[in-house]
Amino acid sequence: MIVTRSQVKSLGVRLLPFSDAASDDLPLGQLLRLALFQVSVGMAGVMLLGTLNRVMIVELSVPATLVAIMVALPVLIAPFRALLGFKSDNYRSAIGWKRIPYLWFGTLWQFGGLAVMPACLLVLGGDVTHEVPFAGEVLAALAFIMTGLGMHMTQTAGLALAADRATDETRPRVVSLLYVMYLAGMGVSAIVIGWLLRDFSGLLLISVVQGCAVATLVLNVIALWKQERVRPMTKEDRDAPQPSFKDAWGDLTAGGTAGRLLAVVFVGTMAFNMQDVLLEPYGGEILGLSVSSTTLLTATWALGALLGFALAARVLSNGGNTYRMASVGLLAGVAAFSTVIFAAPMHSALLFFFGAGLIGFGGGYFAISTLTAAMTLPAEGLAGRGLALGAWGAAQATAAGLSTLIGGATRDGVNMLAMSGRWGEALATPTTGYSVVYHLEIALLFLTLIVLGRLISQSRSTPTSNQKPTGLGLADFPT
Repeated sequence: MIVTRSQVKSLGVRLLPFSDAASDDLPLGQLLRLALFQVSVGMAGVMLLGTLNRVMIVELSVPATLVAIMVALPVLIAPFRALLGFKSDNYRSAIGWKRIPYLWFGTLWQFGGLAVMPACLLVLGGDVTHEVPFAGEVLAALAFIMTGLGMHMTQTAGLALAADRATDETRPRVVSLLYVMYLAGMGVSAIVIGWLLRDFSGLLLISVVQGCAVATLVLNVIALWKQERVRPMTKEDRDAPQPSFKDAWGDLTAGGTAGRLLAVVFVGTMAFNMQDVLLEPYGGEILGLSVSSTTLLTATWALGALLGFALAARVLSNGGNTYRMASVGLLAGVAAFSTVIFAAPMHSALLFFFGAGLIGFGGGYFAISTLTAAMTLPAEGLAGRGLALGAWGAAQATAAGLSTLIGGATRDGVNMLAMSGRWGEALATPTTGYSVVYHLEIALLFLTLIVLGRLISQSRSTPTSNQKPTGLGLADFPT
């Protein structure tokens, strides 16, 4: 039996995941290499939102409100991602590069922030030789801002570069691969970092975080190497008028559906993200889990988000309604936070981890559903699809930052009152503050369902393009 070359190629496409995402302009080897920047961003996300907030609260005894402010700082920069993407679209350089400069300088910011962060955190925790007022707070804030700015710049430019090099046919599969690489980077990094920090010490913290900084630089340099062609700028390119971001933004916000969808994204994201700075401290302080164990929560969350992504992709391929899918994600969130609440009185770490995975599933399913709905916003005139998705990212990231800050402040304020005995002996436990935050998130989920109801009723009477089979991926995923 003679096996032809085409049969071997088709067999490889069926067996190797995402091999059909390659094209003549973006071979599989270059695509996998480019996807490494998502691994570095996922690793930095684990450090900021997972390991470091637990270390600051439990090991370094930093107040949760101050930790929430630090963690919220890089997230609050994310609304500028729409502007970063807009600028990279229209960037003019003598050699014609648009994305590589943003990807490179984003890498430098991310590397620099992680390199100085452990020393800043130890100063914040009081490990100092000379006492300088507010030195720890200022230095830690700068480190978080540098890292966050680098993450957003790197991811925005990298995803745009991948979308530029992919063809119309392969683009959905390319960006799907990038999303999976992001979650895989988070999951693997959480396991490795948790294993390295199993015997916590200040010196070990410095080694691990600065090791992540070096890994960031190495991964991103490998990712960007020879990924964009040199195209010398012509006189026509220099003289071409620059489009106005203000005019394009005004063109987008003229629609009513866009405003309601952004409100759903904002309130829903607040509901899912208010626990970001509290989930690992909850496991450490209330359930007595170690640093290594609580860091695995991020891997559990990432696994849940990956399952949510897989299910959403399957439903969308069958023509699912994005607004109804968003409501399913919200209901999954209600069940997730209820599970986390019951983990404390039952003293069940297993129930707690299941709830964390369910939070990832519900949040991921909700985010992907609303993202797909954003892809159907007006793409004519000045407001292109990229700007509409940038608006989605601005609403999502701003809500994430504010909710993180509100969650930490609420936990501290409630526990201060509860531990003083004003609410009775039964509530005078550290669990009270966490429980109030989780109940508040459940209330916000129901509020999001109310706002979403109008969009669901409109989708019943007016067929929209979001009910057609849709390709989905993280090139359009702004966070």
